[in-house]
Amino acid sequence: MEYVEIPYVDKKISRILYGTAISPFMEGGDGDDLLDAVYAMGINTFDTARVYNKAEKSLGNWMEKRGNRKEVVLLSKCAHPDVFGRKRVNEKEIREDFAKSADYLKTEYIDIYLLHRDDPEVEAGRIVELLNAMHEEGKIGAFGGSNWTHQRIEEANAYARKHQLIPFAVSSPNFGLADQVQDPWGGGCVTISGPSHADARAWYQDTRMPVIAYSSLGHGLFSGRVKSSEPEKAKEVMDAPAMKGYGCPENFERLRRCEELAAEKHCTVPEIAMAWIYNQNLNTFAVVSSSKAERMQQNIDAMYRKLSEQEVQYLDLQRDTL
Repeated sequence: MEYVEIPYVDKKISRILYGTAISPFMEGGDGDDLLDAVYAMGINTFDTARVYNKAEKSLGNWMEKRGNRKEVVLLSKCAHPDVFGRKRVNEKEIREDFAKSADYLKTEYIDIYLLHRDDPEVEAGRIVELLNAMHEEGKIGAFGGSNWTHQRIEEANAYARKHQLIPFAVSSPNFGLADQVQDPWGGGCVTISGPSHADARAWYQDTRMPVIAYSSLGHGLFSGRVKSSEPEKAKEVMDAPAMKGYGCPENFERLRRCEELAAEKHCTVPEIAMAWIYNQNLNTFAVVSSSKAERMQQNIDAMYRKLSEQEVQYLDLQRDTL
């Protein structure tokens, strides 16, 4: 496993984060064996959120039983819109979310804390001031945005520089080989994938800001269970939001090319799709959820698989042949 330092986090974090937005964690169930397995593989960083039902509770119970809180890096998220779509990017609800998350996670601090959505009507400086205050109080380490545009992050960080405050240190947009052609869940999802977001990727290349990529396998498209030759059966694996976001002809062609390279290299489709992410000129981390430990090992192996520039372009439909 490769580990990297991020400012304001006192532990090195693994390049792969284990995502808890799946069963049994969402139901508050016992996923201890799975958490034990991925932790033993070297994954020390876990992605969760206040909106992931009871996932924080499952994760907190595991850490308490194992006594490993000081070794684990926690990433959680706050200020997701409510079920009616009402935006919640304000001090009262951010602090309320933190208190609930800390209680569920059985911890006094969260290593990486992200705003799950943005509200462009709120001045970026106000948010920076609040998150700095929470950092000073010892509640959070690094902070940043999930589904924030790079323009808004730049706005926040310009304010931080001007006022000598801690800036946003991480960002978690959608990023992967699959182009997110529509907002899967609503409420302002942000992607930096696909041909129309080259400017965003260029900003991340220039700043080297950590990109904590969610839906890095196209929310199941590159899981290995969807076949490019049977797109009509994709709904058996991918839920409605996934089909809305990723179920387009161009992405099925990307899948076909993954299958082609996987056969040539004697590996799996997920390994090729993950390798594509780590062969980008970005400071990339990937959030991956898996109910089987052996699949997580394939994702780890993919970090070290080299792809040629021609293969990278071919997978992303930037060239017709290898």
